[in-house]
Amino acid sequence: MTDTLDDDFATLFAASEQTARIETGQPVTGTIVALGSDVAFVNVGAKGEATIALDELRDDDGALEAAVGDRIEATVVSTAGGIRLSRKLQRGAATARQLEDASRSGLPVEGKVEALVKGGYSVTIARQRAFCPHSQIDTIREADPSVHLGRVYTFRITRYADGGRTFVVSRRALLEAENQVRADELRRSLAVGDVVRGRVVSVREFGAFVDVGAGVQGLLHVSEMAWSRVAQPSAIVAPGQDVAVKILKIDSATGQIALGLKQLEADPWSAVPATFEVGDVREGRVTRLADFGAFVELAPGIEALAHASTFPPTGRLGSWAKSLAVGQTAAFEILSIDVENRRIGVSMRDSGSADDVGREIDVRDYAERAGAQTSTSFGSLADKLRGALKPKG
Repeated sequence: MTDTLDDDFATLFAASEQTARIETGQPVTGTIVALGSDVAFVNVGAKGEATIALDELRDDDGALEAAVGDRIEATVVSTAGGIRLSRKLQRGAATARQLEDASRSGLPVEGKVEALVKGGYSVTIARQRAFCPHSQIDTIREADPSVHLGRVYTFRITRYADGGRTFVVSRRALLEAENQVRADELRRSLAVGDVVRGRVVSVREFGAFVDVGAGVQGLLHVSEMAWSRVAQPSAIVAPGQDVAVKILKIDSATGQIALGLKQLEADPWSAVPATFEVGDVREGRVTRLADFGAFVELAPGIEALAHASTFPPTGRLGSWAKSLAVGQTAAFEILSIDVENRRIGVSMRDSGSADDVGREIDVRDYAERAGAQTSTSFGSLADKLRGALKPKG
């Protein structure tokens, strides 16, 4: 019985101590115990529940983000007639003392962007003038700085001194913190195979970076943009473009995300058995040249190899390539098909077979030799005639 009384006394004493410690400007953590029509009731360990406006628990679309049992962090803004909490100090409602407390605790404050000044903006917060540097007004640098004028934003106080004569704020710090929370939540929800929408942030020679939400970026490599060979990524996507992409890989160690675009279309190789046969002659376009042969696109996403050995001999090693150019089109005969390894072997028909070309070379050589001999014979006969007609001395 004594132990029970001692436990009850200790609990009551701890509660009274907690109540005595709670004062304006103090950051607290509590649990939502009930939801009213306008406020949520929060147990912060004090006598009676604290309240916080439901508007502070809604997202940008007005949906309530809190439920009974949720833990929240807030700051005490008033203890008169009950403990009132806030996640931010409303514009015009904060005193100098509250601003000092907000500066120490990191509590957000509301302010209106009034004017452009040297190096940044003049912001009115609780009837005081604060300064927000250009770099701290947003996470994105706007081409026109005046777009922020007249807007009411939430800021974090980065410096407050001399009764407000030194008053510097940052909106970017809050945006980055919010984005980080959303980014962490998004990363946890993403999975390989998901198809998500994103916005192209930048395009490089090796691919494009795509923001899939909350600042989380993935790499769309040039090889994953289309089934056909892509020479310039800028021909497929552009900065600011909205695209649907598939998540191909998530590196658990680095958090890097690999994205694909071509995977949202049918694989053209699946149709090869029904559309291509050995012996077919198809028009192809030379896409690139290598020492061992020429790569030829027979259809979008279907690339074949014309090996160097399939070209007619020209007398010098590798000189066959001088007769071809990237982008050139010609007729190619299909020699082999290996769907499993995605390989098709072809030979160029425009140049004829090696035997035909060999015969053409033999005929040309014979004609040249015969012409040379004929020229020599006529020359000798003329010399003899001139010799016979020449007067004898």
